[in-house]
Amino acid sequence: MVLDRKIINYIVVCINEFAASKNLTEQQAYRYLYANKGIEFLTENYDIEHTLSLQDAVNDLSIVCSNNGGMVQ
Repeated sequence: MVLDRKIINYIVVCINEFAASKNLTEQQAYRYLYANKGIEFLTENYDIEHTLSLQDAVNDLSIVCSNNGGMVQ
């Protein structure tokens, strides 16, 4: 799957927001989100997620990652 530039930009913004909200570095946040299917979730659900607030996206990422074994609260 080839990602559109706007999807990539959105994912980067979400990673940064997630990192800030969880007191992680951007690199730590990326690794956590990748390992626990958060990046996959954003990619597959971009059409819906990008219409929500960034806080909603962070909340959704927290739930998805938790459901996939993530431990960051």
